[in-house]
This record gives sequence, structure tokens and C-alpha cells, in this order.
Amino acid sequence: MPQLADLQADFAAALADPSLPAPAGLKRQTVLAQSRRFDVYRNNRMVSLIEAMEAAFPVVQRLVGNDFFKAVAKSYIRRFPPRTPVLLLYGESFGDFLEDFEPAAGVPYLGDVARLEWVRLAAYHAADAEPLSIARVAELPQELLPELRFALHPSLHLLNSRWPAASLWAVTSGADPSRAVDMKAGEAVAVLRPMLSVEVRVLLPDGYAFLFALAAGNSLSVAAERALTIDDQFDLARHLQGLFALGAVAAIHLPDSFSQQA
Repeated sequence: MPQLADLQADFAAALADPSLPAPAGLKRQTVLAQSRRFDVYRNNRMVSLIEAMEAAFPVVQRLVGNDFFKAVAKSYIRRFPPRTPVLLLYGESFGDFLEDFEPAAGVPYLGDVARLEWVRLAAYHAADAEPLSIARVAELPQELLPELRFALHPSLHLLNSRWPAASLWAVTSGADPSRAVDMKAGEAVAVLRPMLSVEVRVLLPDGYAFLFALAAGNSLSVAAERALTIDDQFDLARHLQGLFALGAVAAIHLPDSFSQQA
């Protein structure tokens, strides 16, 4: 008599791999062959996972059509089955998969659109945090500003695409159907949910470099230096105001020297 854990493992493996036989130990209670009965479970699993993918990547689906999407979703599911019963964030690697999926080579921007859709989903389900006002910075001694570090909002995700991923998403999703799309222009994007709705913002290259450096834990002065390498006209005050207006700052970390003095 097989152990329950072994039966469960065999059952899960057979669900994911149609080449495997139905697991031993299942009781036959109908006139159908055991393999045919088990195929019902396989089909239900695949249909449910495809529906989860359709819910997570509706813009990708619209760009390639229903039939193509179902085919690529099946390929992805077979290669990268879920590792958790919670399917809300299933598909994190779908963008990478599309990059190497040869039938999708004619739509090279598809991977970045999928990445954008996934980070929107991740931002929606991220932890809540109250965004700080820039007034908090004004309360601090000015000599501390270069050494400040920011804890950014937990929903913040950054995407630097060589394609106009945000514009393609906006037009195809209906969020901004009249937006002009320049296929020769890449877009750097910040995605976050500071309050109730997810925001998708296209950033200038220097603004992206600034925000990326802050997200990596660098001080304000280092982040500004990174941005200046992109654009020597980088305006720190304007971008700092934009950072707080976006709701991207959840906390300010003071330098250790100030904490020790206090």
C-alpha cells in the first residue's frame, strides 16, 4: 500500500506530465479506463492555469490573439508549473519565457509587455504603506540631505524597456487608447500603488537612474551623481519633488552620525 505522501507526489507529477501513466493506487469506480479518467484532472488543471494566465496577462493575450496565447501559455505551464497553490502572482518568469519563445520572435516587445503586466499585478498585491510628504524633508537639517536614504514604497517596481512597453500597454488595455506609440523609443517605467490604484509612470532616463539608485539603497547624493552621468542638466530639486508626488517614499533613513548625536 503506497504511503499518502508518495501517492500525492505521483498524482502531482502525473498531472503535470501527460507522458506519465496515471498514478497507481487509484480506485476504479467507472467503466472508463483509469488513464482516460485521469485525463479529466489533467485537462481541468491546464484549463485553470491558462485562465490564471489570461487574468494576469490580458494585454499580451490581446496582442497575440486567444489561440496563440493559449498555445504559449500551455508551453509555459508545462515548463514552469506553479510552485505554490496561490496563483495570484503566477507567471513571474513569463516575460523571460517569451523572449526565448521562437514562435513569438516576430513580436520582440512581448516579453517586456508581459513583465509590465506582472509588475502591475505584483504592485497591486504588495503591502500597504503610507507615502511620506516632502514636508518631512523640509523638517530636517539641510546638511543631512546628501546622506539621506529612502525606504521606497513596497509596491514600487522599475522596468527599463528598449520598447515602448508602457505605451503599448496603455493603448492595448484601453487605459489611454489615443496615446501615440513610437516603436523606436524605449521607455523606463515606474509602477507602484501608493494608495488604491496602480500607477504606471514613464520616466526620463535620468529620473530612472535616480530612482533606481535610491531603490538600491544609495544615498541621495550618490543617486544624484548617477543621474548626472545620464544628463548633466539633472535637476535634483525637481526630481525630489516628483519622487514624493508619486508617493514613492515610505520612510527616510537618517545617517548614523545624526542618530548618534540625537
